[in-house]
Amino acid sequence: MTPDVLEDDLFDRAPDDRVRVLDADGNVVAPELEPELEPETLRSMYRDMRFARRFDERAISLQRQGRIGTYASLAGQEGSQIGSTYALGADDTISYQYREHGAVVARDLPWEYLLYWMGHEDGNAALADVSVFPLNISIGSHLPHAVGWSWAEKLDDQENVTVVHFGDGATSEGDFHEAMNFAGVVDTPTIFFCNNNQWAISVPQERQTASATFAQKADAYGFDGVQVDGMDPLATYVVTNVARTKAIDPDTDRLRPTLIEAVQYRFGAHTTADDPSVYRDEAEVEEWRERDPITRFESYLRDRWILDDELIEEIEAEIEETLASVIDRAETAEADPREMFEYTYEEPTARLEEQRAYLEELRSRHGDDELLEYE
Repeated sequence: MTPDVLEDDLFDRAPDDRVRVLDADGNVVAPELEPELEPETLRSMYRDMRFARRFDERAISLQRQGRIGTYASLAGQEGSQIGSTYALGADDTISYQYREHGAVVARDLPWEYLLYWMGHEDGNAALADVSVFPLNISIGSHLPHAVGWSWAEKLDDQENVTVVHFGDGATSEGDFHEAMNFAGVVDTPTIFFCNNNQWAISVPQERQTASATFAQKADAYGFDGVQVDGMDPLATYVVTNVARTKAIDPDTDRLRPTLIEAVQYRFGAHTTADDPSVYRDEAEVEEWRERDPITRFESYLRDRWILDDELIEEIEAEIEETLASVIDRAETAEADPREMFEYTYEEPTARLEEQRAYLEELRSRHGDDELLEYE
């Protein structure tokens, strides 16, 4: 199938005609869309999905033990995060909200990443080395910045795209609409990736928008929108790959931006500070668990003899070893408390200087060990 035909097949469909390659059992339902990926690549995708799930479990455990701060779980969304990132070039930039840890895993997860969740800004700084913007806690405010970055890449004649991840709740923010409008008008190589996990904290999709889909919101801004099964890593790979090709093609008849709505489900809580049992039924969660992206992808790989029990055991052992190393390195890293005063303002204020002087006085009087014990 030629790229043009594939483009038409994906983008010239009804807004709620969800792109899917695999069904819930891992069977191919759209062979014409099945990507031609090497077995090594497919195994790597599976490993990263398993790693992301295990990282999630360990991070929640660490938070419950008081070893990291509040954490946002990704469980259930591995397919969209890994599949979409594998479709990118190494120099493409990722801008994400705070739940897309899988995108960072697919970029080889710097060990410093865990430092951020321990309160050290070095964890954010390390992401620059793998072309990932610092995570964003304020909802949707990173979208205009991502559009600006992709516009700069276009003006500099770089064949790169910017993928910006956000949740369904962010579509209710003005930043979302401003970014979409600007991207359409200036024709930027931006891929808007809406992770529709059904719940913006406790607000369900039907309370978030009156639109039939989030994907169709792209129509208002003049470019393509497409809805994809976000729990199908092959489908998210295909859709993102086609969107990327369109974004960097100077001769395309379509506008460069694309809005991808990845329909999926958040298995766990919004964050470790949330209790989802207050606003949703466990039966709903279990129904979505039957579409688990890891289980269906594993079934697909086993059917093609790309994966077996022995390989899975090797993958699991490597994941545990790597995670143990990441956690050990993060927990033995020492932070310099003076850094909290370095980048708050370009020029320190008088109040900030007073606080810095007070900290130094305490350190000289008591020493760091005594201060930590007191704390």
